[in-house]
Amino acid sequence: MEGSGRDAGGVGSGARRGSGGVKVLVTGGSGFIGSFFIDHFRRTGTPYVIMDLVDPPFDTSGGAFVKGDIRDPAALRRAMAGCDRVLHLAAAHHDFGIARDTYFSVNEIGSKVMCDELDRAGLRDVCFYSTVAVYGDAPEPHFEDSEKRPNSPYGESKLAGERVFEAWAARGEGRRCLVIRPTVTFGPRNFANMYSLIRQAASGRYLEFGAGTNIKSLSYIENIVEATLFLWDRPDAQRAPFDAFNYIDKPDLTSAEITAAVCHSLDRKRPPRLPLWVGLALALPFDAVIALTGRNLPISGARVRKLFSTQTKFEADKVIAAGYKARVPLREGIDRMVKWYLAEGRAQQAVWHVPPAEIVIGTAEA
Repeated sequence: MEGSGRDAGGVGSGARRGSGGVKVLVTGGSGFIGSFFIDHFRRTGTPYVIMDLVDPPFDTSGGAFVKGDIRDPAALRRAMAGCDRVLHLAAAHHDFGIARDTYFSVNEIGSKVMCDELDRAGLRDVCFYSTVAVYGDAPEPHFEDSEKRPNSPYGESKLAGERVFEAWAARGEGRRCLVIRPTVTFGPRNFANMYSLIRQAASGRYLEFGAGTNIKSLSYIENIVEATLFLWDRPDAQRAPFDAFNYIDKPDLTSAEITAAVCHSLDRKRPPRLPLWVGLALALPFDAVIALTGRNLPISGARVRKLFSTQTKFEADKVIAAGYKARVPLREGIDRMVKWYLAEGRAQQAVWHVPPAEIVIGTAEA
C-alpha cells in the first residue's frame, strides 16, 4: 500500500545528513559509477544494498547484494526492504548492440516499476541518473531548462525515464527526485572513451585529426560522486520535489587539450595532427567491416568525427550555484586515470554487460 510503514515525508534530510544509519539501495551498483559510490559508503559506514544483474567485481563488505532485474517488481521489493533512499543507476546505456525497444524497456518501463515499488515501500527519496544526451540536437547553450531534442534511443529513453519520475514527484506527499545528467564520465576502472584514448596514445600509434578546437565536456568520477551526495544531502527546504542538475567539470577542455593532458601524463610527445579528411579516409576499411559484421570496432568514421570535430559542450552553472566545488581538476583527473592505466588498467580486459531484451524474473538473492 502507498505510504505504508513510513511518514509521507520520508526519512527527511535532517535525519539523513551525516547519518551512517541511513540505508541506500544502489541499482546498477556493480558498474563503474556504482563502484565509486560503494567505495564512499564503505568509508563512511553507510549501509547499502546493491541490485544488479551482474555480480559486483569488488569488495562489498558492509553491504548486501541482490541479483535482479529492475523491471522485476519482486526483485526490487526484495532489494528495497529496509532501505531509506534509492540511487537509481541501472540503465541500458551502451551505444552499440542494444535494440531500441530495450532502451525504453529498461530506462522508461524500469522507472515506472521503480516508482510503483517506491510507493509500495513508502520511500520518498530517489536519485535518478539520466544523461546530457537528453539535449541531443538542441542548440547551445545546454542548461537544465534548455530545449530537449535527443537524437538517440539512449537519450530519448532517459528523457522518458525523467518524465516518469517527474510525474511521480508531482504527486506530492514528500516525494523528491534528484536527477543527475552526467556528461562523459571517466576515471580509474573505466574502460570507455578515455581508456581508449590513453591506450592508443600509450601505444605510440595515435594520430590527431582536424583543428582540435571542439570542446568535449567531461566529468571526473570522484567529483560527480561527491557532487551527487552534496546535492542529495541538502536540507529538504533547499530541494525541489523534482530537480535536475547537469554535471560537468569546469573549465571545459578541447579535444586537443585532452590529448595533450594524456600525453603529458604518459610522458610522450604529442602525436602529429593531420587534416580531418585523412582520418575519415583511414577509417573507411573499419567502417566497411562494421557494416558487414556488426562488430563494435575501436576505430570508425563516426568515432573520428565524434572525437575530433563534434562539440559536446554542456553547462554546469546550476550545480556551481548550489555551492558545490569540484575537488579534483580535470587535468589531475586525467593524470590519475593514466597512473591507474599504467599500474594496472592496461593489463585488464574490459567486459561489457548489455541488458537483456526480456525481463529477467525471479533471480535469486546472492
